[in-house]
Amino acid sequence: MSAVKLEAIVCHEPDESELSHFSDNGSKNKNVVFQLLDQKSSERRWLSERFLRWRRRYLPVDGDNRRDHGSVKQSGPLVSGAAYCVSSCSMIILNKIVLSSYNFNAGISLMLYQNLISCLVVAVLDISGVVSVEKFNWKLIRVWMPVNVIFVGMLVSGMYSLKYINVAMVTILKNATNIITAIGEVYMFRKRQNNKVWAAMFMMIISAISGGITDLTFDAVGYTWQLANCFLTACYSLTLRRVMDKAKQSTKSGSLNEVSMVLLNNLLSLPFGIILVILLGEWRYVISTDVTKDAMFWVVATASGFLGLAISFTSMWFLHQTGPTTYSLVGSLNKVPISLAGLVLFNVPLSLPNLFSILFGLFAGVVFARAKMS
Repeated sequence: MSAVKLEAIVCHEPDESELSHFSDNGSKNKNVVFQLLDQKSSERRWLSERFLRWRRRYLPVDGDNRRDHGSVKQSGPLVSGAAYCVSSCSMIILNKIVLSSYNFNAGISLMLYQNLISCLVVAVLDISGVVSVEKFNWKLIRVWMPVNVIFVGMLVSGMYSLKYINVAMVTILKNATNIITAIGEVYMFRKRQNNKVWAAMFMMIISAISGGITDLTFDAVGYTWQLANCFLTACYSLTLRRVMDKAKQSTKSGSLNEVSMVLLNNLLSLPFGIILVILLGEWRYVISTDVTKDAMFWVVATASGFLGLAISFTSMWFLHQTGPTTYSLVGSLNKVPISLAGLVLFNVPLSLPNLFSILFGLFAGVVFARAKMS
């Protein structure tokens, strides 16, 4: 029975003309009217009950549907946040293992290998239809080139700083990136910072200076690389914000999603990486060193490449599930387990003043994130 017919049967009511016609024929016809009404009423009840049974069996109940949707909505930020934190922590730890524990002295080559893995994975995902990547053109490449040059410098300086400095101090010194970015926002975008932000940045400066003074494993070369990394990271963030609109206008669709940016950055970094490896002579070291003959070294290096891409995807996922405010706060809190893991796993010599400086720097990072929210 079709839905239209079902509605016609269930909703039909006898009109006044039918009742008046029957009332003119006496009491006998009245009985006929009551019988017809009883018959129609019983038919309506039967069809209504049958329709309700069918609905309960094949259609989801509103309450159950809301409950399922609510559970997914509640678990989404938790799962995405955990994935982002785990991938971020693991990436830094694995890079430290490759550069320090294996004593691998070719940071640019490691960056080149990791970016190559990222390009291959994104290409496979694009071909399989899992992700959508924008088609690149020369106009977009010319617009994006300054961003990519800074991106390569940021990765290279980060690799070398991590080789010479312990993970905890790298994490604390990275707070300088927030300071440079905030100052850049004032001059480039005329964005005013509130007093809480400036107070948090002052706390970061104190923690960085005290941490460097009390660092038992202080290395001037490593600190120089880290300061360069902070400056380049801030420049990358500010330049990306300025170039983004122009880059979107350079595409055919007028948009540029995060996956396309990940592929574009990593793809354009490959020729720069190859040129630097040749000019600095790293290719001779990579060929001759015994480290590259160790299978476990390649396992760890490959895993770090996958984790680098995982950070990009999980950060986008987490940002989509929550928002910039929560993302920023969790990013600051995530420095705590990274610092503690770095101190424990690599058996870093530590003094009480240095530990206090590290904890104070972590606290300053959280205060900064909270201040940016207000």
